[in-house]
Amino acid sequence: MRLLTLTLAAAALIAPIASADAAPPVRAGILQCQGGQNVGFVVGSVTSLECVFRSEGRRPEPYIATVQRIGLDLGVTEQTQLSWAVSAPNSRLGRGELAGSYGGVGANASIGVGGGGNFLVGGPANAYALQPISLQGQTGLNVAAGIAGLELQPVQFGPRRHHRRHHRRG
Repeated sequence: MRLLTLTLAAAALIAPIASADAAPPVRAGILQCQGGQNVGFVVGSVTSLECVFRSEGRRPEPYIATVQRIGLDLGVTEQTQLSWAVSAPNSRLGRGELAGSYGGVGANASIGVGGGGNFLVGGPANAYALQPISLQGQTGLNVAAGIAGLELQPVQFGPRRHHRRHHRRG
């Protein structure tokens, strides 16, 4: 799994260079994520985050993110908040279109309160970039730097079912 994440991160970093002829990306919206406790395991960590993609003229769209980091990661964080500007081939994204694997680099540190940043590229056809629009905010005691991988999945809501109650007259 770590090899897959490392491979995806390396490919994501090379993809923008390989596709330099493609149309320039446009800002499609903002992805905001937050999560709870994370424990670093010296050579990596895995964190789950709840995210919301916001774009002008549409309802907020929820996602679940799993962040994997390979590299130095020591300590414990209690709360993490991230915000990324989403760059895409066009500004009109379909529901769930951000889903996919992203890779890139990131670093952060905390002593009580801290911050950091992560730049990631990926999604369908490596066509999306998640660029930090503000520093990552977190609380805890940690230091981390290395290759970051992010798996983004849309939150699935079941179909709405309406039940009719039939009353018998008697």
